[in-house]
Amino acid sequence: MNQERFEWVYRQGRINSVEVLIDKLTGVNYLYVASAYGSGLTPLLNENGEVIIKKKEMRSAR
Repeated sequence: MNQERFEWVYRQGRINSVEVLIDKLTGVNYLYVASAYGSGLTPLLNENGEVIIKKKEMRSAR
């Protein structure tokens, strides 16, 4: 399997960065935050606290 599983859809900043990734297999959106001292990754949630999942039809349309 030579295909990358995650797709970066948003990036902001360089040293202190905020990024959004999408898992191409599940559609789950992740928020990744990195700074000079560490980093963290968590599922991205909507206003109701539910995990944001991009539907397969929308993923293949890119």
